[in-house]
Amino acid sequence: MAGVQVGAGAVPWAALDHAALGLPATTDLPSSQALDGLVHAAAGVAYLKWFEYQLAAAMHAELVEPFEDEDRRELDAHTRCAATIATTLSITQGAARTLLTDAVALRDRLPLVAECLRGGVVTPHHIRTIVSRTELIEGQCYAALVDADIARALRRAGSWSPARMEAMVDMMVDRRDPDAVRARREKAKRNREFTVEIGRDGLASATDTRPAEDIVALHAAVTRLAAQVCPKDTRSKAARASDAHYALITQTGFGCNCDRPFTDCRYKNIDLTKFAATAPRIVIHLVTDTTTLTGPVPAPENERVCRSPQHLPRPYLNAAAPLRPDAQTDTDEVEADSAANPVSAETMAPESPAPEPVAAGSASVESIAAEPSGPDAVATEPAASACAATESVAAQPVSSDRPNVTDDVAAGDAADHSRGCEEPVGLDFVDGVGFLPGIGIISGAHVRDLAADPGTIIRPLGDGTDTPLPATQPSNPYRPSAALDAYIRARDLFCTWPGCNRPAWDGDLDHITEYDHTHPEKGGQTSAHGLGAKCRFH
Repeated sequence: MAGVQVGAGAVPWAALDHAALGLPATTDLPSSQALDGLVHAAAGVAYLKWFEYQLAAAMHAELVEPFEDEDRRELDAHTRCAATIATTLSITQGAARTLLTDAVALRDRLPLVAECLRGGVVTPHHIRTIVSRTELIEGQCYAALVDADIARALRRAGSWSPARMEAMVDMMVDRRDPDAVRARREKAKRNREFTVEIGRDGLASATDTRPAEDIVALHAAVTRLAAQVCPKDTRSKAARASDAHYALITQTGFGCNCDRPFTDCRYKNIDLTKFAATAPRIVIHLVTDTTTLTGPVPAPENERVCRSPQHLPRPYLNAAAPLRPDAQTDTDEVEADSAANPVSAETMAPESPAPEPVAAGSASVESIAAEPSGPDAVATEPAASACAATESVAAQPVSSDRPNVTDDVAAGDAADHSRGCEEPVGLDFVDGVGFLPGIGIISGAHVRDLAADPGTIIRPLGDGTDTPLPATQPSNPYRPSAALDAYIRARDLFCTWPGCNRPAWDGDLDHITEYDHTHPEKGGQTSAHGLGAKCRFH
């Protein structure tokens, strides 16, 4: 940092040479070049945010850590440090506390994620999600393993929507401590509640805390009833859903509120009894794999001792940590394996063995057991009563592959991140997870509860051998087979358009390269690598 002026003597950003920053001299560029500039600028923003976090962490090391063990004042050292930042940056006290909290978390708990931010691999707006959803691993001996898991996933090619990021981080955390996850879920189930909050203008809101699969089924039933109106209904979609929910709960009338007579609008008065009797099965998709259904599995030997740098003495307690502006990214050689990454395959049979995916739910009693050997995915489709069935298809995105931290980080500084106190972690098992569209990650124990429901139907996505399943319908090579359809949706989880949160089951499968109906061999192929899930908007 020698020779660089900061504070009042610093050169304003607007006066810096664009060339020195790697930026074009002008913003008046063709769209193709402008996009390249946007990518470079986004990476620069990520680097500057990393630099900001480093500075905030250095302030924390100097102003907070020497006093945090004995400082019991209401305005403690952390509060005063945040106030200093807030005053200097003209931001709120809450925003400054968040900045300080995130900076310390990246330094101590998530150093490899911090390097991803430094390299522009992850954008700053995802950092708050990652930090907040890893708070449970603070001080745990397996924190470094979770950090490496997340960094590996971030470095995988692909894009991250908010929901996809949340699902990935939750998966990495939940699989490391299945006992703690199970205990939290049992406590949450005991504390479920129904509450009413009085609002303004004569309105009130009601909140019902239920298992995730119950809410998914309820949402589907409400959405279906709310759609029973003609185009002239004057209510918003949200208002219709509110009326439909009340009608289902109280078994009172629901109908279209258009000004047309009963003879012209068949939706004027919906008979809820007939509506329920003719309701189609509600299917809830649950994505998991067969190893999760059998329970936690032994953790690799090298993951049974502490690898957390938080359990080592920190040399920067009395001095600011160096910023290392010229350091190489600690995880340049990490190849991630995450839920965000599409899997490419010509046929339905994966090239390398992977845990078998399975589905779970609640409905009729037809079940097909999955063979425990082979790479075949398994789907569980709970067939239904009026309002709840669950279909699960297992896929690679929720694979329980155990990352090897020491193999993932090369030499040099990366080795520091895999060092810890070397004491036994006390966690000899790791567990898989499940993915519930519209909800997110659920624990392995929750998955097994759903799979044990008498109404759950388990259908293997494969026949237990390496023989590829048909990729297309026999009469129409343009349309995927049911097996390929299930595989791609379970693989993608969300609409594959960058940043979209819509579940893959709410959209269609689209050819990535346009299909040539005249010469099918020349266009996009109906195969695992040629199709992707897209919502109706994209």
